Amino acid sequence: MENIAAQLKRGISRQFSTGSMRRTLSRQFTRQSSLDPRRTNMRFSFGRQSSLDPIRRSPESRSDDEPHMSVPENLDSTMQLLFMSSKGDVRGVEELLDEGIDVNSIDLDGRTALHIAACEGHLGVVKALLSRRANIDARDRWGSTAAADAKYYGNLDVYNLLKARGAKAPKTRKTPMTVANPREIPEYELNPLEVQVRKSDGISKGTYQVAKWNGTRVSVKILDKDSYSDPERINAFKHELTLLEKVRHPNVVQFVGAVTQNIPMMIVVEYNPKGDLGVYLQKKGRLSPSKALRFALDIARGINYLHECKPDPIIHCDLRPKNILLDRGGHLKISGFGLIRLSKISPDNAKVANHKAHIDLSNYYIAPEVYKDEIFDRRVDAHSFGVILYEITEGVPVFHPRPPEEVAKMICLEGKRPVFKTKSKSYPPDMKELIEECWHPEVGIRPTFSEIIIRLDKIEIKGKEQRINYVATEKQEGETRHSETCGKKSDLQQFFLER
Repeated sequence: MENIAAQLKRGISRQFSTGSMRRTLSRQFTRQSSLDPRRTNMRFSFGRQSSLDPIRRSPESRSDDEPHMSVPENLDSTMQLLFMSSKGDVRGVEELLDEGIDVNSIDLDGRTALHIAACEGHLGVVKALLSRRANIDARDRWGSTAAADAKYYGNLDVYNLLKARGAKAPKTRKTPMTVANPREIPEYELNPLEVQVRKSDGISKGTYQVAKWNGTRVSVKILDKDSYSDPERINAFKHELTLLEKVRHPNVVQFVGAVTQNIPMMIVVEYNPKGDLGVYLQKKGRLSPSKALRFALDIARGINYLHECKPDPIIHCDLRPKNILLDRGGHLKISGFGLIRLSKISPDNAKVANHKAHIDLSNYYIAPEVYKDEIFDRRVDAHSFGVILYEITEGVPVFHPRPPEEVAKMICLEGKRPVFKTKSKSYPPDMKELIEECWHPEVGIRPTFSEIIIRLDKIEIKGKEQRINYVATEKQEGETRHSETCGKKSDLQQFFLER
């Protein structure tokens, strides 16, 4: 015991030099914000894990002949408290708490010392922690409490003590995605208590709401309780979740996690504070050629990534400005994919599963074949891209100010396309040609997004070369004008000298 205490003191003193801990004016130890699991990646992996951890480990107890593990020297204060609790060292736990370590300190999975002691069945440590006002109903990442852990591992003396002290048994409200075996809980599962939802502030209003997850702003989509009994809505929720889980790209909205084992069910994605492209274009109007190109490339790269996903491509089918978000750095990210359920006709072709329920006929960004409920391929997104690119370069919606329903009919049923009003000097003719090919009524003429990226890159390079040549020409002409001016001054000076 003395050896363990000495190791702890050496570990604590060493942490002064690394900044893991600090002393306050009252000479007490306090936990740094860096030890907050929201800001660190520390997970307590010794001994038994949470009863609801899908990959929990329950190592067999050591024999008396085996040496006990000593305190690792690289543990910070929180990990030391959890470690001492797992070893059943009541005195070590009390000494650490006397030094000012928070009794409710948690690791990355939200587990406290009380969780650890309950898992291991250390009654003395549990009593010591409760005497220091440990939160008896604290829940870990998976929603498990100390009482639930004690009951699961058969530590009835600990469980009875916790129940006698008022511990509440976690409510088990089943959802349509509840799994029977805790090991089947997906890795992305979030603790619903860590998500604080507030009213939407305009980011994809009606679909995603702004919230905070462990102090970080996120966007949360909450499944309406009325949807739990609707198989179609549940399947749509699962479909969107499946797609979000597997995509990772700088130009695609980032998936954070989901709540599927508790009510309310929700999907959590990154928060983009600058809103969507539709709002941005309303404020800015026509964009400069350089910004228009950058935005076009962001969109094209994101959609191309979705189209190249294996084993099946992801066809967006609802690409429009409100489903394109701006991040803090001013780059665009694709969102809203997976909301329209598709029926696969062949490896490359699909059809909308429930056209009346999923397709908004006032959405003039959709391709004619989607509008008319026909079989289509991934080039429907190229059509939508062409309409968006027109608005970026022209600064106004297509056929403005006609109502959306009329515009959708003009494009999808009558085959009409808006005229270009911006002068050709402002935007290269290659851009106009690309837009016209993207929204062409004949699907075979529309380019793929890999081709679109190549052409946009060429337009960007060509534009840079033209700017360089323009600057060089201006500089040369300026030098010529300067020389001529200097020559005239010399002639004038000579005239006065002769006089």
